[in-house]
This record gives sequence, structure tokens and C-alpha cells, in this order.
Amino acid sequence: MNVFHSNIQPFNHSNVIIWFWFVQIKCFKSFANLHLIKKKAIFDFGNHIIGCMLSVKNLTKEFKNLIVVDNLSFEVSEGKIFGLLGPNGAGKTTTIRTILNIIRPSSGNIFFDGKPITTEFFNIIGYLPEERGLYKKSRVIDVIKYFAVLKNIQAKKAISLADEWLNKLDLWDLKEKKIEELSKGNQQKVQFITSVLHEPKLLILDEPFAGFDPINQEKIKELILSFVDQGKIIILSTHQMDTAEKLCSDIMLIDRGKEVCSGSLKEIKKQFGLNVVSVGFSGNISEIKNHPNVIDMNLYGNRAEIKLKEEVQQSEFLRSISQQYSINSFNPIDPSLHKIFIDVIQRNADIR
Repeated sequence: MNVFHSNIQPFNHSNVIIWFWFVQIKCFKSFANLHLIKKKAIFDFGNHIIGCMLSVKNLTKEFKNLIVVDNLSFEVSEGKIFGLLGPNGAGKTTTIRTILNIIRPSSGNIFFDGKPITTEFFNIIGYLPEERGLYKKSRVIDVIKYFAVLKNIQAKKAISLADEWLNKLDLWDLKEKKIEELSKGNQQKVQFITSVLHEPKLLILDEPFAGFDPINQEKIKELILSFVDQGKIIILSTHQMDTAEKLCSDIMLIDRGKEVCSGSLKEIKKQFGLNVVSVGFSGNISEIKNHPNVIDMNLYGNRAEIKLKEEVQQSEFLRSISQQYSINSFNPIDPSLHKIFIDVIQRNADIR
């Protein structure tokens, strides 16, 4: 069955589109082997994997004597969002492409549920690339249907799922429009749908919020969090540190292909935390800035952010100022992921 609009010209599009579709076609070809996976009890047709994990071990990729990914190792468990973060050119996309088996690593191993990732796994993987890979001359419904069929979803079921997702993302009225007639944000919605329609177990999202206004960013965030509740394994690559901070339980920050920081976000914040406290008060506390243990103080109405010397115990400082001032609240301030990102990358640049 031809599920495309007649205006599609598959061989006249950019390399980005060809590459994106290449991944999907490889996924389709892999279905012939899926019954082997089922027999080995790795997954069932409901896409439920028990206790699965993505494991990347000592991953290295070299192009013409240039090491783009340098000995990276990390694990992501089901029901977790792992943030793969770094500046432009850090090696994030290359890492993602090796996980997807689009390119082969120079060395290292990638396992899903204890087995090397091969074409057998592609139908349980969803990938949202940073670059748009949709045929501009095709209708929205045709594009979604085609990607669903590539994932071995029957055409009738594909239409039903497409309608469900189009309603969910407020695109129902645009289903007969061509991709090129949509706004950038709505094109991104369509690409998001093609990435999740088949209910993948492993979902890789590269800049999923690009092109969205704040309302739609919030909607996509809610959907991603619902995938966590479903037990999906999610890798998130983004430059929006505030978003990564809200969504990710664990992160890896890479620069020039090397790991510079990794682990649980909570522990990383402790590791890079400064001795800063937020103090709520009544009256005038401006003289606290002259306290021998205070490096800096900023006032915001009846609240102050106070930076203490590194060796100072916060409890001792609170005890000392409580004797002279009316203190209503006293809380440590964790550094933001944005600040950690900037500090770590700058520090790494200084070392080089």
C-alpha cells in the first residue's frame, strides 16, 4: 500500500532527511528478527521490558585521527531520564548515533538489556533528532502513517494512533496540510509524534524543545514525564539547562568528547555547591555584609543571599547572626545546573 501523498520525491531531499529516514528504514527491516527477541523473553508486543537498562562502556569514536568521543561510560535504567549535556561540538550527537548503530564506534560496547544493540532492537527505539527530517511536500497524516508502518504498525492502527496524537498535540485541524505549510513549532510536533507513536522502550531526544513556545514546551515536558511513569529509558540532549535540571535524575557533561562531570544531579550539586545561604529576616540586616565570615551579600527585599567563606559552617554562622538579628528563615542554596555547566566548561578550557 502506498501510504504517501503523490508529491513525495524521496531522492531529491537533503542529506539530513535521507539520514533520518535511513534510521527508520533500518528499523523496519529489523522486524523480521523480532520474533527471536520475543522467544528470548526480552520484550513482548506491548513493548514491556522487565528490568532493562542501557549500558555504554568505554565508547570511543575516531574520525581521521580526531577523537570525537573519548572513552565514555554510562548507564540508564528504566523510568529514568539521563541528560547528555555539553557545548556545541562536544560529541553528543556522535554518541547518540553510535547508540543508534548509525555509525560504528572505534572501540567500546553498547548494550541494551545485557545484549549488544543491533537491528533487532530498532523497533523498540524512538529517536527525535535535532534536525527536522520530514518530507515538506507530504501531508501530515501521510508522514505519520508512513513512520508508523515502518515500525510494523498496521495501516488502520497507524491512522487511529495518528489521530490520537494529533488531538493530543492540537494538530487535528492540520492533518491534511503539507508539512511545509506548518509553523516550525508544529513541524516539530509532527516529528515528535513520529518518534513516540510506536511506544518505544528506549527514547532518545535531541533538543526536543527547539521551536516550541513556552506553552508547548510545558506540554512536551508533561508528555516526557509521563513516559518516565511508563518505565521508558530516556536520553535527553539539550542546551536548556533549566529544563534538564527539572527533568533529569542523572547527567553526563562532556566537552571535546571527554567526560568532565557525571552522576546523579543531586550529588553533582553537592560536589559543585558553593557556601551560599538564603536568609529571610525582619528589620535591617545590612551590617551582616561586614561579618568576618561573609564574602558577599545581595539583598532582595526581606531576603538576603549570602556567600560565606568555604570553611565556614552554616550552622555556626546562623548561631552568630541570630544573636543580633531577627532571622525568619535560613536555607542553603544549591547551585543551578546552568552555573555548574558554565563553571565546569570554563574550568576545563583553562586546564587545556
